[in-house]
Amino acid sequence: MEETNKSTQELAIEGQKYLEDTIESAFQILSSMNDELCNPHFWSTASPPNGHHHAPNNGDATSSDTTHQSETGGGALDEARIRHRSSVAALRSVINAIPNSRKAKAYDNDPMSTDELDAEKLEERASELRKELEDKNKYLKLLIDQLRELITDISTWQSPVAV
Repeated sequence: MEETNKSTQELAIEGQKYLEDTIESAFQILSSMNDELCNPHFWSTASPPNGHHHAPNNGDATSSDTTHQSETGGGALDEARIRHRSSVAALRSVINAIPNSRKAKAYDNDPMSTDELDAEKLEERASELRKELEDKNKYLKLLIDQLRELITDISTWQSPVAV
């Protein structure tokens, strides 16, 4: 795996897949253990002294062990354990790669995160808008003052002149 070349988001997606595999294999382990524990042959009190169930004793220990393992589901349990170990190892490698991915991204990009950059841009925009509002308020005050003068002048012209 080339975790150093992957983004954090890609690693998260991959990690989620491994986590799901880990959970699924853990469930298989539990199911296999349940099957073994619920197997009536496993709990049988009338078992032969050698501990094997329904296995022909032809002197070959491996064949009787295999038969016992298939009866109790041991093969499924071992397979689930192996699958679980490999998925946990893959998940750990992805989790360990995430800090490295972030460090690589930090060197490639600006040292500031995108949230900090967005906040900075928003602050700059707010400052620009405040300045623009201040300028427009000054202009509006000037227009109001001019309107007052105009109203005063019109009032003066319309007043009756005493002769």
